[in-house]
Amino acid sequence: MACNDTSINSKARRRSQAFTLPELLIASAVGVLVVTVLLLMTLFSSRSLAAMTNYMELDLYSQQTLDKMSKEIRQAQQLISFSSNSISFSDINTNTVQLTYDPTAGTLNRIIGGATNVYLTGCDSLQFSIYQHTPMSNSFDCYDPAYVTNAKLLQVSWVCSRKILGAKVNTESVQSAKIALRND
Repeated sequence: MACNDTSINSKARRRSQAFTLPELLIASAVGVLVVTVLLLMTLFSSRSLAAMTNYMELDLYSQQTLDKMSKEIRQAQQLISFSSNSISFSDINTNTVQLTYDPTAGTLNRIIGGATNVYLTGCDSLQFSIYQHTPMSNSFDCYDPAYVTNAKLLQVSWVCSRKILGAKVNTESVQSAKIALRND
């Protein structure tokens, strides 16, 4: 009988010292599931953080560009030439200033005296429109000018975007403003 007790005790000890195969498989599956969930949460969080950073940067750069452009256009003496993606005007010192959108490079450039400054990058589209200062009745719109030199109101609209992990997702910044030429 003593021999039988020791074999029972040794079997009990072996069972208490190691995992069985089903226990090991279940523990591994739970561990893999927890690691997968943590990795997915990290990926989602980093992507969301990158999107928020892009939104803030796009908004900041767009606002700074709009402020610079507005200041110059408001002080312009006269609009010289106009197309949907380029305008030229004479500034307060009678220098010709040109704002041009380059769709290939996705940039808005300011050209004065042969020197080019990049005002905006990552631009998907940009459009200029010109109007007279006379408003249409029952509307907030203004009349189109008969001549470029009669334009007293300029509208500019653009869309900029950035990529997240190499793909354009939903990081767009849309800006639009109507700017009045004040110096005549």
